[in-house]
This record gives sequence, structure tokens and C-alpha cells, in this order.
Amino acid sequence: MRDRAEITIVGAGPAGLTCAIGLALAGKKVVVREWHGDVGHRFHDDLQGLENWTDPVDVLDELAAIGIAARFDHHGVSEGVVFDGQAKPHRVRGKRPLFYLLRRGNAIGSLDRALLDQAVKAGVEVRFNDRVTETAGDMILAAGPRRADIIAAGRVFDTDMEDGAWLAIGSELAPKGYAYLLTHNGRGTVASCMFSGFRDQASHVAATLAFFERHAGLRMQNPRPFGGFGNIRLPRTAMQGECPVVGEHAGFQDALAGFGLRYAVRSGRLAAESLINSTSYTDAWRRALQPGLRTGVVNRFLFNAAGQSGLDWLIERLARNEAGDTLAQAYRPSLPKRVLFPLAHHRFRAPLIDPSCNHENCDCVWCEHGDHSAAIAGA
Repeated sequence: MRDRAEITIVGAGPAGLTCAIGLALAGKKVVVREWHGDVGHRFHDDLQGLENWTDPVDVLDELAAIGIAARFDHHGVSEGVVFDGQAKPHRVRGKRPLFYLLRRGNAIGSLDRALLDQAVKAGVEVRFNDRVTETAGDMILAAGPRRADIIAAGRVFDTDMEDGAWLAIGSELAPKGYAYLLTHNGRGTVASCMFSGFRDQASHVAATLAFFERHAGLRMQNPRPFGGFGNIRLPRTAMQGECPVVGEHAGFQDALAGFGLRYAVRSGRLAAESLINSTSYTDAWRRALQPGLRTGVVNRFLFNAAGQSGLDWLIERLARNEAGDTLAQAYRPSLPKRVLFPLAHHRFRAPLIDPSCNHENCDCVWCEHGDHSAAIAGA
């Protein structure tokens, strides 16, 4: 890499901080510039899942291998309940954790706070309230979603419920998406995760709350509203000029379920390695990330085409078999999925463009909280 005084990373999310830690551990001088006043500004101490089925390597071991210790609150979830279209519960189980439950936000114990602490300890300088409007020098762009292809809205709350994980599918709950309920250690998060129908966010959240009250015994104390959004796309190069673009800024996100944390960490690591070793970031992410991203697009196409009866069959299959192996197979690239990809990619944008949300008289999460005037965009 060119011998510059410092490397600038735009954004202090998981992708940017992972990249910063990797560079700092390699002896580089790194400055992270974050527009907001703290990490985790998009989150509300809500519970999220760090998926653990797409790779035989446990995701916590993957983090450790790149120098990131799991010094954040986490809990492995190896079983849960999925409701079919008739609200019939199906229990799914895995041999190992299907995902790790994490907290997001700026509180002690959250993933975001832990990554910040480890970056600072590694020697990274982090500047908050510092917005970047143009690229210059050795810079990595990690500023988060540039648009909303998926939104999640619901409640975070205290509860006396047992620990558990529940998922439900239905257009009244979450158009083209899913609703979920997560509880652990007296805390909970319930949300509608929508790929369409953003303008009707309030009605979908109300239906989700009513569903889980009826079918999962949802009990909330001190409920607080929360919301989030995600950007899903297949970039061409994930470069803006000579600057690598990582995480959701590049659109690295699973097109089926919206899981993006593992992509964020991996793309941050790949960008750091490309600068350290003077190698092509585009070649690296295409080799490491593109097969999974394309498989996600095909899975999204199949999900949209399946209909409720097809989805019910898939839920039964998931419950009959070891869930981790079944999910891994669904996300594994294959010849049939490579053949189907051109059609799936052609149809990819259609279900993600929400005609109801035009930023006029709309109070969905994206319209209220999204950064619609960002100067820096991915390639």
C-alpha cells in the first residue's frame, strides 16, 4: 500500500470498526470519522441475531481469528419456534447455535460498544460528530445504508418470559418478510421485518404484537418503540474511485432474511487486508462474498414465488431435520441456483422497491430516520 500518514474510515459501525481493528493490529495509523455522536446510533439496545449457519466455522471463532474478542453480551440460540400460515408452531433445533443473540446500540455490553473499545485499545483514533462529504487519500467507506430495502419496527421491553425465539410469516404481519420475538434474561425485542408495505408499518406492528400475545404469550413491561432499516443490493465493484466500500454501505446483506452482521465483519476484514497487502479488494469480496450474496438473491426469488403452501412445506422440512444443516444447504451455492440466478437477479429489484413509500406524508422508519441526503455512496 502507499505509504500515507493515516488511513481514514468513514463510519463507526461493525464493518468500519472491524476494518479499523485489522489495520491497527497490522501497525497502520487509522482514524475513524463518525457523523453521529456515538456508536450504535441506529439502534435502541434491541436484540439481534448474528447468524451461524452459512459457514462450518463458528462465527465467534471467525471473529477471534481476525483479532476480535467476544467481549460483548451474547447468547447462543440452538432452538426456537416457527409458526406456519395457520399459526401452527413448529420447533426447530440445531446441533450448535443457529445464531448468537446480541445487543445493538451504545450501551455497555452491546456489540457496537465492544468493537469501539477494542478499536481504541488497538490504537485507532475515533472522531465523533465528524461528517465526511468527499473522498480523499486512503479511505474506506463504511457509512451504513444508503437506502431502505427492508425495515424492522416493533418494541424493546422488559419481561418475565422464559428465554426463547419465535418467528412467524404472513403478509398481515410483515409483507414479503417475517415477524420475530426474541427474549433473553428479562429483556425482549419483538418486530415486524418488512420488505414492502412500509407506509402501513403501524398496522403490521400492531398485528405482530397481537399475534405473539395470542400464540407465544408475549408479556411486555416498559415497552419502547424501536425501528431500523437495511440496504440490500449486489454492487458491481464495491469501490468508489480508489476507496473500498464495506458493509451495508456497499449493500452487503442477505437478500432473503436481511442478515448483514457477518457480511459487515467479513467485508471490513477484506478491505483491511487489501490495503495491508496491496491487493484487489474487488477480487477479494467477489471471491469470498459474492457466491453467498447471489445465493441469497435466488433464495429471495424462491421465497416470493413459493406462496403460503410452499412456505409451510419448507417450515415443516426445517422442523423435521437438523435446522443448521438444512439452512446451510439452502445457503450453499449449487449448479441449480447458478442457473436460476440470472432470472432471480432480473426480478431482484421488483420486490424490494416499495411503491407505498415515496417519502411524502409517510412515518415509516426510513422516512423518519433515514439519511436521504448522504453525499457519499457506494459503487
